[in-house]
Amino acid sequence: MLTDTAAIRTYFAKLGLEKEIADIYLALHTHGPQSISELSRNARVERTRIYRLIDKLLESNLVEVESHYKRGIIKAAPIANLHILISQKEQELKSLQDELGLIEQMLARNSLSSPATRVQFYEGREGIRQMLWNETKAKTEIVSILYENIQNKTDLKFFERWSDKCNDQRIQLRSVYGDRFIKTQKEWYAKHDNQRLKQWRGRYITSDIFPINHNTIIYDDVVAYYNWKDSEVFGVEIYNKDIADAQRTFFEMLWRQAKL
Repeated sequence: MLTDTAAIRTYFAKLGLEKEIADIYLALHTHGPQSISELSRNARVERTRIYRLIDKLLESNLVEVESHYKRGIIKAAPIANLHILISQKEQELKSLQDELGLIEQMLARNSLSSPATRVQFYEGREGIRQMLWNETKAKTEIVSILYENIQNKTDLKFFERWSDKCNDQRIQLRSVYGDRFIKTQKEWYAKHDNQRLKQWRGRYITSDIFPINHNTIIYDDVVAYYNWKDSEVFGVEIYNKDIADAQRTFFEMLWRQAKL
């Protein structure tokens, strides 16, 4: 029974329904029609909370209320009524999908842009994760100048998904890095044994040749800059072929001077 209860709670949660709603429905299904007081005892849900949830139960077509002398009796409706709620959610999802194109157009208008250039700003860890995930769509080799490893600024779960995606796409990656990157890599892999990029090659460059103070990623027509120093976490993507080509040329100059 406990297993059944947990499964029903989980299913209701996926529909966006509180666990108390599952408990109330199970109590009605088990004990039959009840008053609010009886339902509170059997479902182990406070009466005031049940009053607040009645409307949600009715909207979801999970209960029916019968008027008896001086009191209302609540009874469980057929569980198949959830098909109605599921259909409503399917319609909501379709509406969200239809509206996404409009939202994308609005955001494009609000970004700094011209026919040849688009600049997109990202903030916080979620923004950094989005920028990194954008890299998995690269059609060309990804080259980078790395100040620090990305695992510390995302998390293990995201890094493994990201590296798996890059490996599945067989994306080629090359990086030039400095002392800070080596330090953070050693610290990370001393504590973790996680997925690695299979197509990655790197070279070390000394700070006297070129000091590195932030991460720069170049792929396709995109140049991405990452900053996460001094508690500031943000990134910028510049979509411009000429800028990307110039940064790629600069990377190749560093690559030739760097050490294996």
